[in-house]
Amino acid sequence: MKALVTGGAGFIGSHVVDRLVDMGYDVVVIDNLSSGKKEYLNDSAEFIHADLSREVPEIKVDEVWHIAANPDVRIGSESPAEIYDNNILATFNLLEMMRKVGNDRIIFTSTSTVYGEAEVIPTPEDYPTVPISIYGASKLACEALITSYCHTFGMKSWIYRFANVIGRRSNHGVIYDFIMKLKKNRNELEILGNGEQNKSYIYIDDCISAMFWGLKSDEAVNIFNIGSDDQIMVKKIAEIVSEEMGLSPRFVFTGGRRGWKGDVPIMLLSNEKLKKLGWMPKYSSEEAVRKAVRDLLDDLS
Repeated sequence: MKALVTGGAGFIGSHVVDRLVDMGYDVVVIDNLSSGKKEYLNDSAEFIHADLSREVPEIKVDEVWHIAANPDVRIGSESPAEIYDNNILATFNLLEMMRKVGNDRIIFTSTSTVYGEAEVIPTPEDYPTVPISIYGASKLACEALITSYCHTFGMKSWIYRFANVIGRRSNHGVIYDFIMKLKKNRNELEILGNGEQNKSYIYIDDCISAMFWGLKSDEAVNIFNIGSDDQIMVKKIAEIVSEEMGLSPRFVFTGGRRGWKGDVPIMLLSNEKLKKLGWMPKYSSEEAVRKAVRDLLDDLS
């Protein structure tokens, strides 16, 4: 079996590559290294340095894992064009390559932000998708492109809507931001918003196991939420980061319900659909956060 992994030098992508290599796949990685790192690349994988928004090498594989994207939700309010290029245009170019060479299986990493501010918590997969961020809108557009190509050109897709994925090799997000801020100033920690944002966090190992577990479903289009069973507040995350770093900083809140424009302050996904296939998360949100803090402190040491 041969697989193509876009974004395979990044946080989630590199873990997918490791799992595929362990399973005996021949793996080709495409990454522009904008957020990925060469040291995260698996030595057994072939690496192609390319920007999907400009060119996609034609490669015949058994399945495509499309993980490449701009992962920074906040940048959408500052540079929408960057989100468009790296998410929507890149996905279209990839699908066109797949159509031309006859690749017919795609696994895509989407996001909980496609739901916007959901009023049903936990939020199921059939809840209306009304994103409030450019990032969420771009991922929803990618989902639409993928499902249309499946129905038009006979492809199959697995679309995964993630909660906040955390763990080793991550280089963005609230935990990473808190650690970097405290490395600069041990006495004070700025927290965006009011600190009461309450969201689901899933540890990277749980996320990877869920993605492979979802492949047991074999519809033309398969859509699954991936998240933990509970939530944790941003202020509690700040307390855990401070504790693990041996610090007692003063918390300074910027105020408001949102940490930034497009931020969804309350998020918990229903994972019942995946559970019916037999998958279960191993870690709670708090356990995932503590493990991730320790991972990142090791990564950054």
